Amino acid sequence: MAEVRVRVDYNPRPAFAGFHGTAKRFSCLVCHRRAGKTVAATNRLIRTALTTNKPDPRVAYIGPTFSQAKDIVWQYARQYTQELPGTKPFEYDLRIEMLNGARLKLYGAENVNRLRGLYFDDVVFDEYALMNPSIWEDVVRPALADRGGRATFMGTPAGMDAFYELWLYAQEHPDEWYCLDEWPARVMRASETGIIPPEELLANFRMMDEAKYAREYECDFTASFEGAYYAKQIQDAVAQGRVTKIAYDPALDVYSCWDLGIDDATAIWTFQIVNREWRWLEYTEANNKDLGHWINWIKTRQYHVDLNFLPHDAKVREHSNLKSRQSFIEDRGLKTMVVKKHMVEDGVQAVRMILPRSWFNDKGTLRGIAAVRMYRANFNEKTQALDLRPRHDSNSHAADAMRIGVMGIDEEFLSRYSMSDWKKPVSRPSEGSYV
Repeated sequence: MAEVRVRVDYNPRPAFAGFHGTAKRFSCLVCHRRAGKTVAATNRLIRTALTTNKPDPRVAYIGPTFSQAKDIVWQYARQYTQELPGTKPFEYDLRIEMLNGARLKLYGAENVNRLRGLYFDDVVFDEYALMNPSIWEDVVRPALADRGGRATFMGTPAGMDAFYELWLYAQEHPDEWYCLDEWPARVMRASETGIIPPEELLANFRMMDEAKYAREYECDFTASFEGAYYAKQIQDAVAQGRVTKIAYDPALDVYSCWDLGIDDATAIWTFQIVNREWRWLEYTEANNKDLGHWINWIKTRQYHVDLNFLPHDAKVREHSNLKSRQSFIEDRGLKTMVVKKHMVEDGVQAVRMILPRSWFNDKGTLRGIAAVRMYRANFNEKTQALDLRPRHDSNSHAADAMRIGVMGIDEEFLSRYSMSDWKKPVSRPSEGSYV
């Protein structure tokens, strides 16, 4: 095929000059609202699709959901490719075919299985803070491997979550990662980019909650979240040095608590209770792993797990084998207890009671801590107010698993002790065997 020279009608904002010019394989863009990151990233994908020398190029935009991807990006993808010769858009599956055989396609992170088994030359994760990080670790990262594909993670801060951890990691690995190197603090703040007029920023500041403004316009990962159930308790744990190297006591039982997912993530905490203190040892979470995987994870800990707390629906028999998940787990040698169904609000309050007495192993629980900190009430768009029910997102699994453990301990033996035991001062964990 003869070489065809094309021109895309796109003039990048100066704020994204470094992003378009970098040759680094991975990029992390922490940007304020309306900075133009989605337009920049869409054009980066188009450029990769048109210029890569690999056969049948594949590039992808991944939004939090498929409908969001359509609402946010499809118009831009059509706009910047409509004048290119040989371009064919297919709106039914949000795909654009190009003259050189390249394909730009939009996906939603809620359907991770749709991405399995594919390959990519360039991928953009938009609003990565709203996604389960396993989509990158378990699915997309392998899809880039054989072709040396590139990836961009971008969004506005939503707390000290997986996006925050990725941003820190990017700065620690400058050989492979571009992290807005030319901007102070490696983030695009609205007060520094000049993209939004000062009078508009002032109007937003006056109208918005201070913490929300700090997150969305000044890219502050540490700003608190409206409706967060446990943010203060987790912040106190960090400030008081209760996120540290934790020893487990071989003389006492070890427990685990599970949030069992089917089409969603499964999450597990392990913990001990020592002198009325809760010591959280490890946390794990992943999508699309069968029960055998989680049973093996429990069995391969360096400590023995004496009792595994399961949610109430673990008793439900599955149509495939007419056995419950509890029976399946117990048949493989694990002792379990199914926690009675309870009001989520009661469980939230119970977790609030034990968090001031909790210690966290800094080696094995950081992802879980970040998720619990971000667990919050759902915002009702119709009433413009917070609901009583929690928001179901990627932070829910860690919080739900913790709630199962707290309520399970309450059922098992916590009621045997007087409430005065709760008021004893918290002491630093003693030396012992470390996880």
